[in-house]
Amino acid sequence: MLLCARWSERAAHEIAVAVVDHGLRPAARAEAEQVGKWAKALGFRHYLLRWEGEKPVTRIQERAREARYALLAACAREMGGAAIVTAHHADDQAETILFRLTRGSGISGLAGMAAASRCADAALLRPLLDMRKSALVALCEQADHPFFTDPSNSDEAYARARMRKLAPLLAAQGLDAEALLRLGRRAARADAALDACAAAAREAARIDSDAGLARFDPSKLRDLPLEILLRILGDEIERLAPRARLRLDRLERAALLLSRALQSGAPRRLTLAGLLLEFGRGAVSLGPAPPRRAGRRDDCGDA
Repeated sequence: MLLCARWSERAAHEIAVAVVDHGLRPAARAEAEQVGKWAKALGFRHYLLRWEGEKPVTRIQERAREARYALLAACAREMGGAAIVTAHHADDQAETILFRLTRGSGISGLAGMAAASRCADAALLRPLLDMRKSALVALCEQADHPFFTDPSNSDEAYARARMRKLAPLLAAQGLDAEALLRLGRRAARADAALDACAAAAREAARIDSDAGLARFDPSKLRDLPLEILLRILGDEIERLAPRARLRLDRLERAALLLSRALQSGAPRRLTLAGLLLEFGRGAVSLGPAPPRRAGRRDDCGDA
């Protein structure tokens, strides 16, 4: 808020502040209301958003994040906002990369959070990813402006808090924040190159496509590296089934099975993310899967 208040282009933009009260801590409501007072003092409209309903008992931070972005997207839509801007900083980025590294993430995950992406109908912007948290704290202190420290950041019930306690040990072995950020930049560079190769290969292999179907020339897919084939599949699934949540291991399995079928020339049918992937009759096609029987799982592991 302080940076936005000082922004030279502030007058040219309508800026509002939205705070999410997840309802997970007794003090959260009062903190959100106080932020609202600070926002109004700086001349910003303020929206206090609440995560209503019964809270989950597992994967609480992941689900809180999903709820938070859903609330922010709805707020942006209501006010006609073109972008949601968050204050994620370099320390957040380093923690994200470490978190994903411990979970065996792929290249895209190791690239960390994107500076610009999408959240529903709005752009999602993170302009402070190159700034360390200490610089942002110093900015507030220099302005003599109070701020809140979220106690959940040190709650060892959460994996990220446990990893923070390991930070000194990891740094002593050379895996400090700067090393993690360097890894993220290199992964992002490789990810962009792989995406460009996959986009070119996808267009070269495309026979036709529409809102509900994609068909590709198998001879143009047969000799592609597995990573490129995987990305083509992933992009088409995202286009045809944007609400699907397909885990990387399932996508990897689908790409491997398709690659083997292409190499052998044997027809193959797979279902994943509610779509039917079929190789045969001179094409690789991807489109809506027929209705499944109750309890049946997709060939690549989706329920």
